[in-house]
Amino acid sequence: AFKAAVLIQQWYRRHVARLEMRRRCTWRIFQSIEYACEQDQIKLHNFFSYLMDQFTPSSSKERDFISRMFITGESYKEAELEKYCDYESIEVPDSYTGPHLSFPLVPDHATALLEAYQQKQQLHARYVLNLLHETRKHLKQLPNISHVSTCYSEEVTVCGDLHGQLDDLFLIFYKNGLPSPSKSYVFNGDFVDRGKQSLEILVILFTFLLIYPKEVHLNRGNHEDHMVNLRYGFTKEVMQKYKVHGKKILKMFQNVFCWLPLGTLIDQKVLIIHGGISETTDLDMLEKIQRDKFISVLRLKKRKESRRKPEIQAINGESESGTDVAGDEAAPRLSLQPQTAQAPSTANRLEFSRWLRQTVQEQINTCRRLVDISESEPEELTYSSMVSLKDVDEPCWTRQEEWKQILDVLWSDPMPQEGCRENKVRGGGCYFGPDVTEKFLEKYSLQFLIRSHECKQEGYEFCHNRKVLTIFSASNYYEIGSNRGAYVKLGPDLIPHFVQYQANKTAHMLTMTQRQGFPVALISRVEESAFRALREKLFAHTSALISAFKAYDGDNTGRITLSNWATAVESVLRLGLPWRMLRPQLVRSTEDGMLEYKSWLDDLAMEQRSQEHIQSSLLEVIYRNRSNLETIFRIIDRDHSGLISFEEFQQTWKVFSSHMNIELTDDGINDLVRSIDFNKDGNIDFNEFLEAFRLVKQCP
Repeated sequence: AFKAAVLIQQWYRRHVARLEMRRRCTWRIFQSIEYACEQDQIKLHNFFSYLMDQFTPSSSKERDFISRMFITGESYKEAELEKYCDYESIEVPDSYTGPHLSFPLVPDHATALLEAYQQKQQLHARYVLNLLHETRKHLKQLPNISHVSTCYSEEVTVCGDLHGQLDDLFLIFYKNGLPSPSKSYVFNGDFVDRGKQSLEILVILFTFLLIYPKEVHLNRGNHEDHMVNLRYGFTKEVMQKYKVHGKKILKMFQNVFCWLPLGTLIDQKVLIIHGGISETTDLDMLEKIQRDKFISVLRLKKRKESRRKPEIQAINGESESGTDVAGDEAAPRLSLQPQTAQAPSTANRLEFSRWLRQTVQEQINTCRRLVDISESEPEELTYSSMVSLKDVDEPCWTRQEEWKQILDVLWSDPMPQEGCRENKVRGGGCYFGPDVTEKFLEKYSLQFLIRSHECKQEGYEFCHNRKVLTIFSASNYYEIGSNRGAYVKLGPDLIPHFVQYQANKTAHMLTMTQRQGFPVALISRVEESAFRALREKLFAHTSALISAFKAYDGDNTGRITLSNWATAVESVLRLGLPWRMLRPQLVRSTEDGMLEYKSWLDDLAMEQRSQEHIQSSLLEVIYRNRSNLETIFRIIDRDHSGLISFEEFQQTWKVFSSHMNIELTDDGINDLVRSIDFNKDGNIDFNEFLEAFRLVKQCP
C-alpha cells in the first residue's frame, strides 16, 4: 500500500508538472504573438512618419491635405472643437427608448446607464457627445499625477486593463460595489480595444468620474491613443455603433484621451502608472508636461519643437552652437523680415523647398505662439498651463524629452535582470530592472509601484522583491480560461488585498475540482487556440521559412533535421519561443529525426486555405499583411466612413510614389484609382482595396 501511494504521488507530480509546462508554453505563444503585433503597429507608423519627412508637397493645398491625413497631432482649438462637436444641434427622437442624461449627473443616471447596457441598449449620440464635452472640461482641471488619500475612504480599489470587456467591469462592481463617497476607484488605463464594448466602458467610467470626481480616478494607458485604436478595434467599434455621428464622437474621444492623467499617487507612498518607469523617469517633469500636446504617443512629430528658445533662435537665424538650426529634425527657418530667395545647394534643396513653401499666415502663427497670443478666444486656465506660467523661469525640456517620459510611463515593462534597456519586444518603452525600481522608489520616498499593461495568468503578479505589482482586470483575455482577472484593494496600511475572478458563464459552471490547478480540459481548449494562432503565423511566413530551410538543405533533398527546423523557424519569426518543446504539437514525429519541410508547409497551407481555393502563396501574403493593410486603409480613410475617396487615394499615392521614385502623372493616378473602384461608385471600400492588392500580387 505504501509503495502504491508513492507511485500515485510520483505520477500525480509528473502530471501536474506536464500541465504546468503546457500552460506556460501556451502563455508564451499568446504573449509573443501579441507583442509581435504591437511591433508591427509601431513599425508601420514609423514608416509613414519617414514618408512624411521625405515628401515635399507641391502646393499649400496638397500640404494641408497630406497633413490632415497622416499627421497624428491634428487638434482643434477650443471654439472649433465645440462647434464641430455641437451636441445641442442633435435631436433625440421620441422613439428613443434608451437612457437619458442631464447635467450635472447624479447617481440615478449611472444606475440607469448600467441597466441599459445590461439590456444591450445604446446611449444616444447627443448624450455621448455631451458626456465627452463635460468629461473633457473636468479632465483639463486635473494635474498630470492625481493624488488620492485613504483618509477620506476606507480603502482604494485599483483596477487594471479592461480592454473593452464590459462583463469584467460589471463583475467588479458586483463584487466590490459601485463607486461612492466611501468607495474610491483607480482605473489604470487600457479601457479600450480588443474587446467589443470599449465605448460602453468609457461611458460608464466617465459618468462615475463626473458624479464622484474625488473618488474616481482614471489613468491613461497606451491604448488611449487614436493611432493604436485604428488597429485594435475601438475606431471600428465607434463607427459601427454610431454611423451618423461617429466621426464627431471619435474626435472627442481623441481629445479626451490626451487629457487623461498619467498617474495616481496614493498617500504619497504608492505610485500607479500604466506601463512602468525607466532610468530617466522624472516625476517632476511628468507633473509639468503639457500632456494634451501628445495626442498620440506612438511617434513624435519631429518638425515641431516645444522649446521657445530654439524657435526664437531659428527665427533670428541663430543656434546655440553658432551654426544654422536647419537639419533633419529642425524646423524650417522663418524670418520676420522679407528675404530674397537664393538658389539652394544640392544638400540643402529639401530644406529650401520646405522654407519656400511657408506661408505668411504660418509666420504670423509662429509669432503669436511665441508671445502667447491666441487666434481664438482665450481658453480657461488649465492645470498644465498654470504650471507652465508659474514655472516660466525654471528649466524647460525639449519635446523629445517630454515624449520619452510619457512613452516610458505608458509602454515599459519590468524585467528580472538589472539595468534598463530598450523594449524591442513591444517596440516601445523600455525594460527596467530591480535596481532601477529601487533607485526610483528611494528617490521619491515610495513604498512600491502598481502598474498594468501585461496580462497575468492569475490577474496579478509581484516582481522586483514585491516592489512592483502588476494588476490586470480583463479575464479570459486570450481565450476562455486563459487567465483570471483581478483587482487590488489598499487600506490606510497600504497592504494589498487581491480579489480574483473569471467573468464568463463557462468558467462559472466549472466545479471546485475543475477550478483547482488549471483543469486539463481547459488547458486543452486554450492550448488549441494558441497553436491555431501560431500555425497562422507560420503560414503567413511560408516564403521566408522556405528560404531559411534551404540554407540548411545544402544537397536540395527537401529534408532538414528537427533541430535545424527549430533554429530556422526562430530566425524567421523571432518570437523567442521554445520551438524544440513546441515541436510535437507542430511537426509529426519521424523515425530518423528528419523533416520534409515542403510537405509540412503544404499541410499548413491546407489548414488555412479557404473554400474559395485562393492560391496558397497569395493567401500567405494576405494573412501576413491583412492587419497592416486594414490599418493603412483606416489611416487613409480620415473621415472613418469605411470608404476612401479618390482624392484621399490620389494624395496617398503621391506620397508612396515619391518614396519609391516612381514617376506617375495625375492622369495615370486617376486611371489607377478608377481601375480599383470595381463597383464604380466613386469610392474605394476595404474589399476593393484588398482585392486590388490580391490582383497585383497575382501578376507575374
